Amino acid sequence: MRTVRSWFRDTTGGLPRAFWYLWTGTLISRLGSFVLVFLAIYLTQERGFSASQAGLVLGLWGVGGAVGTTVGGTLADRWGRRPTLLTAHLGAATMMLALGLARPLWAVALGALLLGTFAEAARPAFGAMMIDVVPEKDRLRAFSLNYWAINLGFACAAVLAGLAAQAGYLLLFVVDAATTLITALIIFTRVKETRTASAAPVAKGGTAPPGALRTILTDRVYLGFVTLNLFAALVFLQHISMLPIAMGDSDLTPATYGSVIALNGVLIVVGQLFVPRLIKGRSRSHVLALASLVMGVGFGLTAFAGTAWFYGVTVLIWTLGEMLNSPSNSTLIAELSPAALRGRYQGVFSLSWQIAGAAAPILGGLVREHVGNGALWLGCAAIGAVTAVAHLVSGPARERRAAQLRAAAVPVRPVTVVQPPAPAAAEAAATAPTEPMPARAAS
Repeated sequence: MRTVRSWFRDTTGGLPRAFWYLWTGTLISRLGSFVLVFLAIYLTQERGFSASQAGLVLGLWGVGGAVGTTVGGTLADRWGRRPTLLTAHLGAATMMLALGLARPLWAVALGALLLGTFAEAARPAFGAMMIDVVPEKDRLRAFSLNYWAINLGFACAAVLAGLAAQAGYLLLFVVDAATTLITALIIFTRVKETRTASAAPVAKGGTAPPGALRTILTDRVYLGFVTLNLFAALVFLQHISMLPIAMGDSDLTPATYGSVIALNGVLIVVGQLFVPRLIKGRSRSHVLALASLVMGVGFGLTAFAGTAWFYGVTVLIWTLGEMLNSPSNSTLIAELSPAALRGRYQGVFSLSWQIAGAAAPILGGLVREHVGNGALWLGCAAIGAVTAVAHLVSGPARERRAAQLRAAAVPVRPVTVVQPPAPAAAEAAATAPTEPMPARAAS
């Protein structure tokens, strides 16, 4: 019992109160994240759209997300984290309801585009705010706890959404919008602005630091890291777009898909809090390489799945890779982001997810239709293997850059210069008579 208490204290203790409010908002928002989980099934089975049309709608969600993360990252640095989060959440809740009520394909596509814009605009501001409030030494724990909350909510949402869909798909949109509004309320009432003066824009007119865009676009180390995440995301996001369609081809119901995909969240909820201790002190490059390889194997095995239990095994395998990938990614982003450009760097990283969100369903749909289901999943395995090798090659350069930024962030202590005595004072000290030593006392 003492060991369990010690582990719990080491895992959760000492984190700022603001972090726990953000953590609570994450959990509530994810508990209601019904729509994206079941959007492919909703579009194909409820609305009668083809797989290509469903892929197009999901792709437009990703396009909107790409715009949202870019704008959201800029606003987080210029306007502030808190107002950016509030605006994004309110807009996302509104567009969630609009998407649920849309009927023609063009209206559904437009709703997905705008929903992706608002929903993903919150991501860089949230990431920057979490880095702001959590000290560097505690970030691995904090990011793991936040990821744990994401997947606890996701696991519950996947199961509940399967049940709620039986009562009507509109209920999914309503609940999702409601939880988004609750998250906005928590941020509005409990979380203060975290952008500090040192991270605020300092250029003339209060805009971005000089050369902000140039700094990011010429940061080859960071952009290389973002590119590798893009390839990993192209593989990972197939579980939202093509996996439910593949399971439908295997005559499995939406409720079965919800139960199978919930295994992802359940495993992370059970095991994610142990990951920080497992990877602490290990090379992040090796951890990220292993994560990419394991995810590739998990998705590759989907080519041979045909029953619920086999699909479940594949989900468990690639979830192990996801569990290793997330905390290492988060801490590395924090260390590679200069304080004054933290929101923009978060936005660029989130942009890789949005590009993948747009490309993954479209590419996945095209590969399934023209090459075959097996080629899609085996291609995912190949991408995972190549990404793993790339992490091993590029890892040392990332660690050198992180060390440089840490050194640059350490404040320079003023050095007190001791002036030599003036010549006159030195001469006077040298010629002064020596004070006689006191006589010893008689014994």
